[in-house]
Amino acid sequence: MEKIIRAIGQYQPFNEQEAADQSEMLHLLGTYKEKLFLRETLFAHMTSSAWVVSGNRKEILMAYHNIYQAWSWLGGHADGDTDLLRVAVREVMEESGIKSVRPLLQDIFSLEILCVDGHVKRGKYVPSHLHLNVTYLLEADQNDPLRVKKDENSAVRWIERSSAPEISDEIWFREHIYRKLNQKLEGLNI
Repeated sequence: MEKIIRAIGQYQPFNEQEAADQSEMLHLLGTYKEKLFLRETLFAHMTSSAWVVSGNRKEILMAYHNIYQAWSWLGGHADGDTDLLRVAVREVMEESGIKSVRPLLQDIFSLEILCVDGHVKRGKYVPSHLHLNVTYLLEADQNDPLRVKKDENSAVRWIERSSAPEISDEIWFREHIYRKLNQKLEGLNI
């Protein structure tokens, strides 16, 4: 756990949103420690997402999320795992069927605290809560076959990078997360 806390603390925020979210994440991690890596901590828990690019950097892998009824990035709950890069890779593979996925950077690509509305999952009500999210930049092989994970999404596909933010119906994600991720990607030399 100390490794991810150190990585979050050393992360250089890209904007005001990331700076504010970084500060709050560090505060919550200092207060609740390992409990935040379990989804049983109902008010907030750690998650990891991935901005998955194709080898030519022209497309982003996205899934149509069943609960939110919107196109979104891939990712999921830490479920006790404090290696959030491993969580991001695992979630991409589970949610998309992709087998060839690798980190383009070992470091954190983005930080955000995300509000999740109450919903029903597997027949049980989950109250509104926060996802303390760490995002990684991953690359996947476009030739790998894609597979829908029916309990989480109803479609998975490669979207042209410039169109990826626009395809999402979640306005806050589109405006403050996906556009930011593309902007950060444009600034990299990889």
